Amino acid sequence: MLRGVAARHGKTFLAAGSALGGFGLGSVSVSESNEAKCEDDMGGPTTIMGLLKDIASKVNNLETAIGVSGGGPPKSGLVASRSHGIDVVLGSQWGDEGKGKLVDKLSQEYDLCTRVAGGSNAGHTIMVGDKKYKFHLLPSGILNEKATCVIGNGVVIHLPSFLNELDSLTSNGIEYQGRVKISDRAHIVFDFHQTVDGQIESRLGRNKIGTTRKGIGPAYASKIQRNGLRVGDLQRWDYFESRFRALAEHHMNAFPGLKIDIDGQLRYYKKIAPRVCSMTVDTIQYTNDAFKNGKKILIEGANATMLDIDFGTYPFVTSSNPSIGSVLTGLGVSPTKIRGIYGTTKAYCTRVGEGPFPTELEVVQGSVGHHLSSVGAEYGTTTGRSRRVGWLDIPQMQYSTLINGFTSINLTKLDVLTGLDKVKIGKAYKHKGKYIKTMPACLKTMAEIEVEYEIMDGWKEDISNVKNFDELPVNAQRYVLRVQELLGVPIRWIGVGPNRLDMIDRGEGWDLVTANGNGDDGNDMVYSSS
Repeated sequence: MLRGVAARHGKTFLAAGSALGGFGLGSVSVSESNEAKCEDDMGGPTTIMGLLKDIASKVNNLETAIGVSGGGPPKSGLVASRSHGIDVVLGSQWGDEGKGKLVDKLSQEYDLCTRVAGGSNAGHTIMVGDKKYKFHLLPSGILNEKATCVIGNGVVIHLPSFLNELDSLTSNGIEYQGRVKISDRAHIVFDFHQTVDGQIESRLGRNKIGTTRKGIGPAYASKIQRNGLRVGDLQRWDYFESRFRALAEHHMNAFPGLKIDIDGQLRYYKKIAPRVCSMTVDTIQYTNDAFKNGKKILIEGANATMLDIDFGTYPFVTSSNPSIGSVLTGLGVSPTKIRGIYGTTKAYCTRVGEGPFPTELEVVQGSVGHHLSSVGAEYGTTTGRSRRVGWLDIPQMQYSTLINGFTSINLTKLDVLTGLDKVKIGKAYKHKGKYIKTMPACLKTMAEIEVEYEIMDGWKEDISNVKNFDELPVNAQRYVLRVQELLGVPIRWIGVGPNRLDMIDRGEGWDLVTANGNGDDGNDMVYSSS
């Protein structure tokens, strides 16, 4: 009934779906003693039948309030999508959530796919049949032969690595000529930036940050110090050469013992300059013209919110802003052009490198941590390092949602939880016995956090071939709906396997941007946050 009127009352429908706990399933959890109960902190019904009666009453009240009654089955296509805007895929945890897979799927319908921040420290893996593609600088949308890929001004680009990625496309029979555009304002990562990155990390010893040693931080440092070089500088060789010599001398003076073959490097860059310049454009003008002409634009975020230089677990973060703000500053578009913001999160949680990780599990043979690590193949695309693993962290996700304003969630790797007797959700943070409502800035406070968990029954059934939400095991549905309820954001996509087609898409109706298609700002949306 409610879904049948979603096109006219999408905002009310989504609010009701969350407030009613996913129409009942999401409000049921299992305690340590395996006793079924209803989560209700407000003195409501505590039995299943009582809960169902309460839901029926709320539905009747809601239908009366919005002036509808009766009705038939929902029609296909719950809500008509807002006609035009830039859509964004972002990482909502500590990276490696599976953003590239969604971008690969979505990019088949977009004209432009773009990167806006970070550099080759990002790593996105796409499985096409038995073939595995790994991208570090190129947007994953390059696999769509009709899409143009844009490297925005906010990216720092190591040109040798970038050209190697292009060459690997050619060797795999993928045509890219004319489909790759590099911003003339994007800063260049040089080999000596990578050397310096490694030296700094090594000197830190036990206090190391855990960087990828790809030169990202030092390149951004050059940018901020205003002595860096940009891709567009290659179009004026005399200018490029003089600035390169000055930058190299600066680094050799700042880091005693660092040796740079200046003349050798200049020969290399003069050789590749024509190839690079053929792809170099003013991407600000290019992107905005494309938008004006009705082109569909998709932005592929790199890294993730908890690695953001401002919002992440500083100093154990990256050197850029892989949150929603980088879309504007890293591509040169106005906020009024943004439409859908898709937060990607694993059904559990992982982290590469150092830094706090509240729900972390020990990875030992036979443990849940070992299950997540081995079944999930948790090894970094860029570094090959083993990823740390833990349960899904709701307070962290709520923080990420607050910053980015996700309109829907892409929940990946639900299949990895298959086979576990119980699954846990990190529901709340406590510090010295008191609940806290935000993500602490102080790492010492983070280290003292106690996580309160909600425990649910697991499932044993193979879900890798499931294509519709209703076909998932009941306990898997309950898990998804409970996460959706706690976040207050619709979960549209659900990953059920490693391949590009192993994904459930619940449809456009599971996106707040479609619910707000009438132009409302959505500020009166109310969700359960229990």
